[in-house]
Amino acid sequence: MFKREVGPMSPSNSTSTKGNASVSPAENGFIDSFSMLNSEKSVEEIIQQPLLHGIDDHLIEFSEALRTVAKALRRVTEGKASAQAEAAEWKRKYELERQRNLQLEQNGGDCTDGRGGNPEDRTVISDENSDQCELCCGKDDISAQEVLRDGEPDSNPSSVPNKMMRKASFKLSWYCKGEKCDRHKHDIVSFEKGNITTAERSSKQISLKWESPPQTVLILTKPNSTSVRILCLEMIRWLNEQKKLNIYVEPRVKSELLTESSYYSFVQTWQDDKDVLLLHTKVDLVVTLGGDGTVLWAASMFKGPVPPIVPFSLGSLGFMTPFHSEHYRQYLSSILCGPISITLRHRLQCHIIRDEAKSEYENEGPMLVLNEVTIDRGISSFLTNLECYCDNSFVTCVQGDGLILSTTSGSTAYSLAAGGSMVHPQVPGILFTPICPHSLSFRPLILPEHVTVRVVVPPSSRCQAWVSFDGKGRKQLGPGDALVCSMAPWPVPTACQSDSTTDFLRSIHDGLHWNLRKTQSFDGPRDP
Repeated sequence: MFKREVGPMSPSNSTSTKGNASVSPAENGFIDSFSMLNSEKSVEEIIQQPLLHGIDDHLIEFSEALRTVAKALRRVTEGKASAQAEAAEWKRKYELERQRNLQLEQNGGDCTDGRGGNPEDRTVISDENSDQCELCCGKDDISAQEVLRDGEPDSNPSSVPNKMMRKASFKLSWYCKGEKCDRHKHDIVSFEKGNITTAERSSKQISLKWESPPQTVLILTKPNSTSVRILCLEMIRWLNEQKKLNIYVEPRVKSELLTESSYYSFVQTWQDDKDVLLLHTKVDLVVTLGGDGTVLWAASMFKGPVPPIVPFSLGSLGFMTPFHSEHYRQYLSSILCGPISITLRHRLQCHIIRDEAKSEYENEGPMLVLNEVTIDRGISSFLTNLECYCDNSFVTCVQGDGLILSTTSGSTAYSLAAGGSMVHPQVPGILFTPICPHSLSFRPLILPEHVTVRVVVPPSSRCQAWVSFDGKGRKQLGPGDALVCSMAPWPVPTACQSDSTTDFLRSIHDGLHWNLRKTQSFDGPRDP
């Protein structure tokens, strides 16, 4: 009876229902996964036809089984993509290590802790996670060895031909309560006599000390601002004449400089996106003139290691811009000499796994974000329906306007407006903040930094979803598509005016007027 009633969906006759829903058994006895997903859609169409509606429960059971198989296949595809991304990362690390060893063999040197060898042959940009970059850890400091050269003459005709630029090297040291630690401290756990205790903790304030003087500075500016343009002209002249530094700017800014005066012909720029990918091998320091949006733009230009960023405040709020532009000479002179306190701002690495992708090459990513990645319902009037997983463990199903996955640096941005907590930027974690959830008990979460968060638009969703990365690059997520987010290996180091904690507290006091109220009068009633 079942075979006779669902005969149109049999493998041999399924082409009569829908042209692209044919199902043919594979040679190994299993049905092709994509054909199975198409057959699921065909079954749903047949169920909705009034002539067959309700005639047999077997058809509904068969459809549910297909949905279960399709969901399992999607999880396998996502797991495969994640494994391939991890394999590619390890391959990249192997190639970097191999190139470094070959370079060391050619130079006749070895990896030292910064106390021997030529300090000019070492370049450092590292996170506290030493496995993410090729590090050589000394006794007191974190350092890495990597020679970065400009192997070809600069394509810019205004630059000096055949000039070999060598990046400045530096070390990252750990400070506790304003004093330099004797060693790199972690939380030390004691298990003496069966009792678990924490022996000591470290504030992990990070200090950057130059081992060789910086030679090249990249200046990024907020567009369409007269005050920023005037400051940029003055700063470039001062850095060139007083500090003898090489200056890089964006092509747009270079055109504006040459329009202003031919004096600025020494300023360098890049020609295409390929040159942008190599900026981290040429630039020692990045100076931003603008607000937090300019810092986000600077971070987005570097898909790998990011040079230290000195953000000057010429914007509105300025949670990441502690330096005031009127004192730029004093600040830059101090920073170029060092040491300076820095904040390592973690980024999220995102991939989009398409349900209809026939290979991992049809998926999208990685996309790096410094603030947040947002999934919302766009122009649809329906609630978003998002299934969320944390390391393959089901978290919840978001029904509302959307979801924000934020870094701790982005905790004072969109996540704060949606009810999330403000978090110190050096706290490693991922903020899980719903947008207008249709539930009174849905509170925001803070997840540890080592987890992988997966957000799936289920096939039963009434509408599509839209995802944006730091407010840009908006992409559509259809039913069955998934967004996978994890912590990126390359943080964004930003210079501090005082230290990381002082700058953070000052920003929320000045920018948000946090907990600002009149003080209670002292001459009122008192406890007896």
